[in-house]
Amino acid sequence: MEKDNTVLIIEDDQKIADLVKIHLNDMGYELEHASDGQAGLDLALKHNYALIILDLMLPKLDGMEVCKRIRTTKKHMPILMLTAKSEELDKVLGLELGADDYLTKPFSIRELIARIKAIFRRMEVDKQEPEFVDEKKIIEFGDLKINLEKRRVFLEGEPLELTAKEFELLALFAKNPGRTYSRQELLDIVWGYQFIGYEHTVNSHINRLRNKIEEDTSNPTYVQTVWGVGYRFAELEELPT
Repeated sequence: MEKDNTVLIIEDDQKIADLVKIHLNDMGYELEHASDGQAGLDLALKHNYALIILDLMLPKLDGMEVCKRIRTTKKHMPILMLTAKSEELDKVLGLELGADDYLTKPFSIRELIARIKAIFRRMEVDKQEPEFVDEKKIIEFGDLKINLEKRRVFLEGEPLELTAKEFELLALFAKNPGRTYSRQELLDIVWGYQFIGYEHTVNSHINRLRNKIEEDTSNPTYVQTVWGVGYRFAELEELPT
């Protein structure tokens, strides 16, 4: 069931949920609240929400497991993860499991709303259906077709379901075939983190992307590893005929 104007918050702190509700209502959005992970997961799998705000530390089912189960169902609802923990490992795990953004408690409501608005802006761009599509916005490599305007990807004519970060990685590679990117460069460009220590996040996303677009992940056609450096996208003349 579509709930395009509703945000789901899975949070056991009622005060935070109430505060978020006030500000989301001011933005024109409704809010549904689940106070434990299992109840939140049940709602997330039943409905398509505009956004899920997901706490990491939850009773019954923790936020990591909730995020993982949502993503394994190929649901692409944006997820903003909240946590009282500040360890980098938690942030890495959350991003690897498919969270679109991450905010550490304590946070200001202004910062939270800014993150939410940024996610909504991206969603609005994704929904735009231009009447005329610039041919440059459609990239074709062999059996792979990438529509940059509509953020859609097709392999042998069949649509692929990519997460936001998987699409952004693929689009970056496809617009710059042959160029090698280090893992830190990919972090800076796609995630925006200007520091070292999250390279494993890149590896995990590359592996998941390959599982979706490559016929043989052990010998990838499109996203190739440059040992000791990072990754590159094959040039057109390198593709098998």
